[in-house]
Amino acid sequence: MKTYMANAQNLQKEWFVVDVAGMPAGRAAAQVAGILRGKHKPTYTPHIDSGDFVIVLNTDRMVFTGKKLEQRFVRHHTLYPGGLKEVQLKKLMDEHSDRVFIKAVKGMLPKNPLGRAMVKKMHVYRGDKHEHAAQQPKPYALVKRY
Repeated sequence: MKTYMANAQNLQKEWFVVDVAGMPAGRAAAQVAGILRGKHKPTYTPHIDSGDFVIVLNTDRMVFTGKKLEQRFVRHHTLYPGGLKEVQLKKLMDEHSDRVFIKAVKGMLPKNPLGRAMVKKMHVYRGDKHEHAAQQPKPYALVKRY
């Protein structure tokens, strides 16, 4: 019996709409990363971008368990001496909740050109409006495991 290997010519890409309102951010990001990789399909192949396009809505209404909003900081370095910048997660969620979600999903994807291509298939919006009606996206219900 031969092992099936997907290739770019015979893959069907779909568009999904995901609502993350009321879901823990990490659990939602893990499920969206799985959709972007294509792990929900029986034709999943690790070295091929077999995932689908994802539209993520309501990132401003994601929840964080425990005291993460007050205690966690998002850090980056400017590559200059003394250039460590840190912002409290609560402030970042108030101003740019879409960036918080993108960073969470990006950390769960491969760190190579394939992973960077997968991130480009995700479109994140703070509210419940998006501009991808022409693609006729299907709703995708995330599993709410607490």
